[in-house]
Amino acid sequence: MVWLRRFLKKPDLSVANDLKIEIISRHCIFSSISAHKKRFPGYSREICYRNLVESIDFEKANLTFLLDTAKGSLNDHFLREERRFPLVEIKEGSEAGSFLRLLDYVETLNLDPRTILYFVEDDYLHRPGWIPVLLEAFDLPGVDYATLYDHRDKYFLPMYEHLRSEIRISPTCHWRTIPSTTQTFAVRWSTLKKDLSLHRRYSTGCAISRDHDKFCDLTRRGAKLVSPLPGWSTHAEPEFSSPCVDWQSFLTPTLESSSCTTQKPLL
Repeated sequence: MVWLRRFLKKPDLSVANDLKIEIISRHCIFSSISAHKKRFPGYSREICYRNLVESIDFEKANLTFLLDTAKGSLNDHFLREERRFPLVEIKEGSEAGSFLRLLDYVETLNLDPRTILYFVEDDYLHRPGWIPVLLEAFDLPGVDYATLYDHRDKYFLPMYEHLRSEIRISPTCHWRTIPSTTQTFAVRWSTLKKDLSLHRRYSTGCAISRDHDKFCDLTRRGAKLVSPLPGWSTHAEPEFSSPCVDWQSFLTPTLESSSCTTQKPLL
């Protein structure tokens, strides 16, 4: 196992903060599996990064970045300017490998079993106020996993023609049960720990994690996965974006607010 840690500021896992959401945002220098995808006008991974940081309520969450530098170096990535949050460097070169290293990293943390972990890939956008919405998901009875992404494909792909969902309600929105999601998802540490071997299985021996198959397997085993209606995040692909939200509007203000890309280090 080859992985490196570079902490500019360690996560605060004190008793007072042990029930904060632990957000781990995965990045890479270059991804061949997503380079061909159609994106929103003005899209960039740096805009998604800024959108994520700007939308987090840090009284309720901690943030850590995991960067795969197998195809370059830290100096090749915009995270080289980041001084506010912990940064974990790894060298894997594949999505599946970086996810396995993410799991390794999580196991080194001294987490309360009730802690909610939110794993975020680097090409997602979030609506402001998503933190309390995610917390609401885990107040729903029986929920094991949650995503903030309302998968558009589950409304039009033939394979979902007969999809049946349970509908739940929380103070902010409705939720539906779904059979699968991407590698951007949330889970309590107690649940992830129980399911670790299965998560590892679907990311071992392949370049891209078999996320759909994994969550279908978890669903068959009785796990309950929910997503909100409408979505509070989206994969930044217009064709598959969460419906009923103008995601393009989240790109423009973020782009304008990032005109100064170099920030003073927070020491």
